[in-house]
Amino acid sequence: MDSSTNAPRAQHIAILLPSLAGGGAERSMLNLARSFSQQGRKVDLLLFRPEGAYINDVPELVRVIELKAGNSLSGRLLTARADPAGISTLLKPVLLPLKADSSIRHIHTLKQYMEMQQPDIILSALTYTNLAVLWAKQLSRVKVPVVVSERIALSMHRRSDKRQHRWRWRFMLPMVKRTYRFADGIVAVSDSVANDLHRNVQIDRGSITTIYNPVVDDMLSKLAAQPLNHPWFEPGQPPVILGVGRLIPQKDFQTLLRAFATLHEKKKIRLVILGEGRQRAELTELAQKLGVENDVDMPGFVDNPYQYMAHASVFILTSLYEGLPGVLIQALACGCPVISTNCPGGSAEILDNGKYGYLVPVQHNEKLVNAIHSTLLTPPSREQLKARAALFSTSTAAQQYLDLLDKIIPCTGSETTLAGKYSPT
Repeated sequence: MDSSTNAPRAQHIAILLPSLAGGGAERSMLNLARSFSQQGRKVDLLLFRPEGAYINDVPELVRVIELKAGNSLSGRLLTARADPAGISTLLKPVLLPLKADSSIRHIHTLKQYMEMQQPDIILSALTYTNLAVLWAKQLSRVKVPVVVSERIALSMHRRSDKRQHRWRWRFMLPMVKRTYRFADGIVAVSDSVANDLHRNVQIDRGSITTIYNPVVDDMLSKLAAQPLNHPWFEPGQPPVILGVGRLIPQKDFQTLLRAFATLHEKKKIRLVILGEGRQRAELTELAQKLGVENDVDMPGFVDNPYQYMAHASVFILTSLYEGLPGVLIQALACGCPVISTNCPGGSAEILDNGKYGYLVPVQHNEKLVNAIHSTLLTPPSREQLKARAALFSTSTAAQQYLDLLDKIIPCTGSETTLAGKYSPT
């Protein structure tokens, strides 16, 4: 038997993202890129915009490639060319809106990348980016396999606070169903997300692979151990409640503030919310209205939230919906007691249905207050929390991805590109 058949097939992997904004998807894909490159795979990081909070965290061995944007009209035309039989499905979410999603402006450069660089496989994250690369694949003369990953329950988009967004997503789900059939693999970050794809997008459940996000690694532990320069975390200070995330409606920090204010009336506690977003002014005003502004700190985005997690008395996730919330896993890895809403997404999976932290109904102030009080009164074992988080290690997720990617790529000798088997240049 030829030993070459046992060699990894995915030698050249491209990872596609819109940018390196400071979100969970970006952090997860960076962790994968680092792990893939450390295992000797050639990794290209494809970005529509080479910017964002994590841009300086790109591993040295990973090549960053900017995919420049064309104009919106050409993007619409290319979308129609990619799936001419699906024009009726594409009309309302992509072809007709005055302001279509910017991802379609990168279809041409995605197609060029496939034809010129000929990677063995492309791994994409985030829905609009996934759609763009699948349309590019249909147009490309080089049929590069594409694996798409979904991070949240898509049905939740129809609950957006933006009316235009809700309107578009009424028509997005049929388009996702139609376009995802071009994918060579579909990954969901939790069983909850996978089940949502099956129920609401009618994608065969057997064709969806669940791989938890790569969250916990040695670097997280090192960062968590760094000294924290914040007066509220000095010995002898009142307990500090911690929230982390973008200041957007999905994260529902209003409920966290109200629950904090309720308990604040009975107990000396403080609240720190890490993150930035369009609701900063609204949340600041709410803290003032509730009379707790002197015990609420919102320092914005921080490079190292793990220091805070390691020192906080309890971490709280109040999201309306999630995919697989990495911050919840990170808090566990730091040994921080956690509370989460039992929202659509992977929170219940992470906490083993409440075994490793309270699960409370979404937007339920009283039950959240009770959960905070109980956790502060009787905190769980920090070592048990760390052990639970180890299930979501980067090494485990990276190997599961590599196994999937290697399995998808045709055997050596198959005609997968114009030039046959890819040869490094």
